Amino acid sequence: MNELTSLVEQGSNLTLEQASAAADQLASAEVDRGEKAKFLTALAAKGEVADEVAGIAKRFRELARDPGLQRWQDTAIDVCGTGGDKIGSFNISTTVVFGLAAAGVPVLKHGNKSITSKCGSANLLEALGVNLMADDATLAKSMEQLGFCFMFAPAFHPAFKEIMPVRQELAAQGQRTVFNILGPLINPAKPAHQLLGVYSPTVVDMLAGTLGALGLRSGLVAHTVLADGRGMDELSVVGENRVRGFGTLAAVGETWTAERFSLKPADVSDLLGGELEDNLRILDELLDGKSPQGLEDTICFNIAAALMIVGKCASIEEGIEIARDVLLGGALKAKLADTKDFYASL
Repeated sequence: MNELTSLVEQGSNLTLEQASAAADQLASAEVDRGEKAKFLTALAAKGEVADEVAGIAKRFRELARDPGLQRWQDTAIDVCGTGGDKIGSFNISTTVVFGLAAAGVPVLKHGNKSITSKCGSANLLEALGVNLMADDATLAKSMEQLGFCFMFAPAFHPAFKEIMPVRQELAAQGQRTVFNILGPLINPAKPAHQLLGVYSPTVVDMLAGTLGALGLRSGLVAHTVLADGRGMDELSVVGENRVRGFGTLAAVGETWTAERFSLKPADVSDLLGGELEDNLRILDELLDGKSPQGLEDTICFNIAAALMIVGKCASIEEGIEIARDVLLGGALKAKLADTKDFYASL
């Protein structure tokens, strides 16, 4: 660990193999916590590059518990955000999961309870009836009957146990580390496709490179830059979207606006959520066609991007039409009802 820290402190970028070795050290009970903290702090100070993040993510993916969902890997997608944008938006990606499942796209969703927002994906899913601690047989059954499942991160990453105290100490000091972005990269089911929203425009290209290096077939990394200089870890209609592709979409490197796809720009206030009860109410309003237009359009925008990633549509415009029909035509509401019935019957 000390040798790797020394390399990083000298400004050297680690190879994918060296970063993978560092992950083993971070997951080891034998390595001193102070050494781990020193390495993570040095890496953050230098600035992580794609191969470093890919090497660490690759090793933690290998160390994760396998849920046994291989038969869906090639066709499935994960949609999530890194968190950390401090905007307090509604659970967009979680709603997108239900929309995609309703549109026939398998979703292998991996996530956690909220750390930086009032209501994270796991919080909302639990309130909608999903058992966060479902066993592997239930996850497979959920894929078969609902077209999606949710893997609660703490149940699949025993290797995180040894690094957790170090992460907490550094976080208390306000120190960001590679672990702030690792969660969305270590889905234990390893879906071939991903739509990832990130907290800063500075990491869009790097994380697209990381997911490419991890061997995902196709996907997009996106960040919305708001007019006031803040940003969101989502695709949205409330600012300029910095978008970068990987895999078969590696040629995509653009700035997308709402107008480009015949959507109306909106204010960020349209997307704001709140406590769990607030977000459940907003979800009901959304399904009844009574939500702010900006939220409806943003949900459709994200569903469309995911549909394009998995090859279900040829363009974002075509995907938006499919998405709006799923959202307002009753299919998404039916998927929510089916989800409640499924978990209630177990």
